[in-house]
Amino acid sequence: MKLCLNMSRSRIIFPMLVAMIMSVSVQAETTDSDKYQAWQAELRTEALAKGIRAEIFDAAFERVALSERVIELDRKQPEFTLTLDEYLTRVISNTRIKNAKKKIVEHADILDEVSKTYGVQKRYIVALWGIETNFGSHTGGFEVISALATLAYDGRRSAYFRKELLSALQILNEGHISVENMKGSWAGAMGQSQFMPSSFISYAEDYNKDGRRDIWTTREDVFASIANYLSSVGWRDDITWGREVLVPASVDGAALSKAKTQKTMAQWKALGLTSLGGEPLPERNLSSRLVVPADGGGRAFLAYSNYDNILKWNRSNYFAIAVGTLSDTLR
Repeated sequence: MKLCLNMSRSRIIFPMLVAMIMSVSVQAETTDSDKYQAWQAELRTEALAKGIRAEIFDAAFERVALSERVIELDRKQPEFTLTLDEYLTRVISNTRIKNAKKKIVEHADILDEVSKTYGVQKRYIVALWGIETNFGSHTGGFEVISALATLAYDGRRSAYFRKELLSALQILNEGHISVENMKGSWAGAMGQSQFMPSSFISYAEDYNKDGRRDIWTTREDVFASIANYLSSVGWRDDITWGREVLVPASVDGAALSKAKTQKTMAQWKALGLTSLGGEPLPERNLSSRLVVPADGGGRAFLAYSNYDNILKWNRSNYFAIAVGTLSDTLR
């Protein structure tokens, strides 16, 4: 009799538990959905106040799908464990050097024109183009609005990505690209130059004067936008980026690198630094600083102001050295 009673109670309690769990689950989903809808409504109000047309915002967010993959990539960015030599081997392969030499000849006319207009040597334009997107062939397949909306809503770096999202909406509002064609990286970097939306607003160029700043498919705009970025941050076309040097054991290169100590070429010579092959440093008495990258295997570089301008594009010594090294193959 007791057993039957317990079984009877089980038949009653179990459906009740299932119903309760389902109710909690539905409530959680409803709460999450309501929270997102409130966030989107607030963003829409802000966007419209900044001049974004309602139809542009609505068309953009009609396609938005919050992406778990974007969150995963943001949370689990791989630790940077490559040595400098490993990084350079990967980024400046023989194939990339060969293609860079081909591209600089193939697009010589427009590159010469852009170089003269902006005061940026064409070899740096091609080097950045090659390293960022393999000369335009790897630009990213994520829908930029969805990726940025995901990151702006997520909360980890919401203020930064909200700003980039509003800039992306401004780009759509100005008609430079359609929503469906606004593709880029999981973090929102776009086109053959991999500009974040705010960089696009500041530096992208409509070089062919067709009314659109097209860094996705128009080579003239791509090259001019890269050159305009460098020119705008203080690029000098009368000097190079830097050079690899030999540092004598009597000089604490790591300490000088950490301190970012600026010296003239004559002062570096007096300390015993030489070119990589042991030859004297150049006679031109430019100011430079010593860069000894961590995990660089002891390699050292004298960096001119153009090196620091490359760092404004990407704050990685490895990246800046790679751009400079690839550009040197195109002299």
